[in-house]
Amino acid sequence: MHRRTRRATPVAILVAFLAPALLGAQITAVQPDHPAVKRALDGIKAQNAWMLTQQVQLCEIPAPPFKERARGEEFRKRIAALGYPQARIDSVGNVVTEIAGAGGGPTVMLAGHLDTVFPEGTVVTVKREGDKFTAPGIGDDCRGLAVVLSVAKAMKEGAVRTNGKVILVANVGEEGPGNLRGVRYLFNSSYRGKIDYFMSVDGLGLHVTSRAVGSKRYSVQFTGPGGHSYGAFGMPSAIHAMGRAIANIGDLQVPAGAKTTYNVGIVKGGTSVNTISPDGTMDVDMRSENVDNLEKMDALIKDAIARGLAAENARWPKSPAKIAVHYDTIGIRPVGKVAQTDSTPMVRVAGDLVKALGEPVLPSGAGSTDANIPMSLGIPAITIGGGARGGDAHAITEWFEDTPNGYKGPQWALLLVASLAGIGRTVTP
Repeated sequence: MHRRTRRATPVAILVAFLAPALLGAQITAVQPDHPAVKRALDGIKAQNAWMLTQQVQLCEIPAPPFKERARGEEFRKRIAALGYPQARIDSVGNVVTEIAGAGGGPTVMLAGHLDTVFPEGTVVTVKREGDKFTAPGIGDDCRGLAVVLSVAKAMKEGAVRTNGKVILVANVGEEGPGNLRGVRYLFNSSYRGKIDYFMSVDGLGLHVTSRAVGSKRYSVQFTGPGGHSYGAFGMPSAIHAMGRAIANIGDLQVPAGAKTTYNVGIVKGGTSVNTISPDGTMDVDMRSENVDNLEKMDALIKDAIARGLAAENARWPKSPAKIAVHYDTIGIRPVGKVAQTDSTPMVRVAGDLVKALGEPVLPSGAGSTDANIPMSLGIPAITIGGGARGGDAHAITEWFEDTPNGYKGPQWALLLVASLAGIGRTVTP
């Protein structure tokens, strides 16, 4: 269907998208051979080794959940050194750099996240074998941070000036325990109502995440008085109640339609082998990209827990003690307000620009990323890969391998920023 072939010479692209303020449609001609854009793209390719150095050095600064400060301070120093002395760290730890536009264009935010899933004390030394790098977080999301720096450097050195404002961010709290707290703050506080387009760089390759998988996570605690396993036998057990609940959860059928999942990921409790347990805690996760399915799954999970609790208490009718259950919400990620398809303007723009770089377009997919927050607010948002390839994300064996076309990841990010913020002349239909 598409007759465009892979060529080294960039081809002018006509990109159509909806104005985020819903003021009507407009078409922006985005030309990769525009002098400033071409300088920036050439600079990204020429400075690929520099970008890899940023990726490695930032990765070797620990950034466990809620302790991203050291990495954030280093990121701020590095982006300031590229010619952005206005870079600042906000009250929650996000590193924010605003680049003023010429005027008249949308405001675009490009972000990579500072935090990793790995706990404090994890060894983060990067091991290199040729073009392969191995370390916790090397791809997720040290690559994203390096791409943001690469775009900043290329825009400065290429003298790229967009019509709209560009905001570059290294944010905290993307991973599970962080519950998207960095981007939540940006969209609910400091930049509330001020962002027209959002992109995060998370993961590798040239993929697009265009749909938000919402999630609910609870820490569920079962409590009771406990007692001696022999002397107090006949008293209900918190761990037994939890076990019954888990068995009920394991038998659940997910709602039909959009993919919906559930999991009990962590269990803990008890004091000794000969104690009727006074406590037991389990962490429960459920996900779906459909808000109704997520709510149905939430109700099913809570019913399964209630039935397990009731069964354990009923098992010992003569006991004066009862087990109780308490919920602690440890994470809620919203579902996207509007479903985005490959024909949605922002997603289609991203695909067109991948083709402009001579790479195949992959179907967009669903995921749980920082883009969930703007998607839930109805703001056009996607998450893109940072180029190259890798694997074992969220494992200490995580690896990243630079490829001959690895530099096209940051090139893609730059072209998307320029396309959405506007550069060059605007052509009306």
